[in-house]
Amino acid sequence: MNPFESNAALTMQGQFSSSNTHKYSVILPTYNERKNLPIIIWLLARTFAENELAWEVIVVDDNSPDGTQDVARQLAASYGEDRILLRPRAGKLGLGTAYIHGLNFCTGDFVIIMDADFSHHPKFIPQFIRLQQAHNLDIVTGTRYRADASPPMPGTTPGGVHGWDLKRKFVSRGANFLADTVLAPGVSDLTGSFRLYKIAVLRHIITLTVSRGYVFQMEMIVRARALGYSVGEVPITFVDRLFGESKLGASEIVQYGKGVWTLFTTV
Repeated sequence: MNPFESNAALTMQGQFSSSNTHKYSVILPTYNERKNLPIIIWLLARTFAENELAWEVIVVDDNSPDGTQDVARQLAASYGEDRILLRPRAGKLGLGTAYIHGLNFCTGDFVIIMDADFSHHPKFIPQFIRLQQAHNLDIVTGTRYRADASPPMPGTTPGGVHGWDLKRKFVSRGANFLADTVLAPGVSDLTGSFRLYKIAVLRHIITLTVSRGYVFQMEMIVRARALGYSVGEVPITFVDRLFGESKLGASEIVQYGKGVWTLFTTV
């Protein structure tokens, strides 16, 4: 019997057998995240340590003027340069290319992508891993818009959003409704950016993905489905950033609409 499929294992928040010999690489794109970075790194380190999982974090910083890179270097000195890898870029080059850049330095066999602003809590990572292992999934994505996991898994709580005003909730819901209606990918949260990938799957999909901005996340899932990769969903609670300002603007919303149309006509 697989210990990860037992009722006891499934209902626990995140205790794993030492038989899990996989390594998990986290790619964290950053821009002006000096205050958030120490918090998210501490939570990641604690989560992986409690579950006895091998890990590393690749910090992809786009030349932040607030000293984010200095903080990342201090964290590398504290946790170890084999655990915290700062891999900066010359400037703001887009979210999609940040993941492509970070992927070049991953040594794990699974890759986790998430935001560095504390919107994505690392406490959900054990559930991602548990669902992936139970069904040998290629991708597990966090969803704000499901009450339970897919495929079903005990121990999850309904997804949701905290800290957004009505306008932003409407924009997010509308964006997902548009994409789901036009593209029918069978995933409830296409715009989410908290995911677990098999590294070979991520490398394959990312070479085919055209978008480099906020459309990137949606295109990745749509193309994954078109290629026949399996996708699971775990409900998460999304909390608006602790420090700093949201980088989502009108241009990204327009870009998203164009992206939906492009995928509808090409995939």
